[in-house]
Amino acid sequence: MKRSQLTRAQSWSILGGAAVMLSLAMGMRQSWGLFQPHMIRDLGITAADFSLAIAIQNIVWGATQPFVGALADHHGARRVMLGGALIYALGTVVSLLAPSALVLTLGAGICIGIALSCTAATVAMNVTSRTVSPLKQSVAMGSVSAIGSLGLTLISPLAQSLITNSGWQVAMVAFVGLAVVMLPVAYLAGGVDKLEIESAAGLAQSIAQAVREAAGHRGYVVMAIAFFVCGLQLVFLTTHLPTYLEICGMNPTVGSTALALIGLFNVIGSYLFGWLGGRYSKRVLLGGIYLLRSLIITAYFLATPTPTTTFVFAAAMGTLWLGVIPLMSGLIIHLFGLRYMATLSGIAFFSHQVGSFVGAWGGGLIYSLLGSYDLAWKGAVTIGLLAGVFQMTMNVRPTPRMLAERSGNLLPTA
Repeated sequence: MKRSQLTRAQSWSILGGAAVMLSLAMGMRQSWGLFQPHMIRDLGITAADFSLAIAIQNIVWGATQPFVGALADHHGARRVMLGGALIYALGTVVSLLAPSALVLTLGAGICIGIALSCTAATVAMNVTSRTVSPLKQSVAMGSVSAIGSLGLTLISPLAQSLITNSGWQVAMVAFVGLAVVMLPVAYLAGGVDKLEIESAAGLAQSIAQAVREAAGHRGYVVMAIAFFVCGLQLVFLTTHLPTYLEICGMNPTVGSTALALIGLFNVIGSYLFGWLGGRYSKRVLLGGIYLLRSLIITAYFLATPTPTTTFVFAAAMGTLWLGVIPLMSGLIIHLFGLRYMATLSGIAFFSHQVGSFVGAWGGGLIYSLLGSYDLAWKGAVTIGLLAGVFQMTMNVRPTPRMLAERSGNLLPTA
């Protein structure tokens, strides 16, 4: 079936399924920091132990994403997403029953890391970009990212309420239920498998050739390396902000409210940058996000934190949170086309997850050794500024293959 043959209802069911799946997957993943103080106390583990489990989750997510992307490109997204939802539920159950840091790492780290490869942004953006026309891709990816952000806004307060009133174990059971809800929405999003991948010239290319082509493109390499800082900054905050606020003597609800605000303002930011990416330079917008995040982190940690400044910080960071996703995805489509988008996005995403590993584990390790997060946030700011500058200078000229396919057509802004 061609994309143009989709009915409005079919298009909305695919896009809606992708958005809700992303919302649930990311909402739960970004709320794990709320469990940290309670699991440390009840399981007898350290902040470094918990941080290592989350760090491994991120590195497993990144290491498996290229292979999961290749599976989705070759065998269809539906099977990948359904399998991911089941693994998500399994990983949450293992974490709930974990008697030690090792078992927690197996559940929260390895299982959920694999599950996120199958259910989070890379696969969701692949589904979205294949469902809409090229002119609508940037806005559509921004919209799905925006709806996906609602998960954190809704799930974070839910988790904190259950943790406070019924215990962290009950909150974890609720996460198992949410993972089960991912099954039907993943099935709906999998309707994209019926669509042909359209190409202007239909030039044949294998996955190996696509990877070699991307590795030889300096702009793609710069973008992938700069993506490291995105993962480091975001996972450092979601993992350690609740603990940092507890150190500062604030009520635990401040942390959950801050995470909810990040999710809420991310709705605005994701749509905004998706819209802007269809009109202005994606590389400049992407680099600007890295620079602005670094400046906002500096301002927050240099001041004495209060609930008010924390909420303002969360709103500002939320606006810049997942706006990178439609911009990154749009640049990859611009450079290489749609055929192996999931694979190439997955490879770039590995760099992001190496940063996430460093942000999660490094932040916990620095705090355990020094009793302060000062060195951690200063490092996050420094590399953020460098990444922003390099990102703005990336080469955005499409490959010769893509130029040949698009000959005679106006190339979109990048």
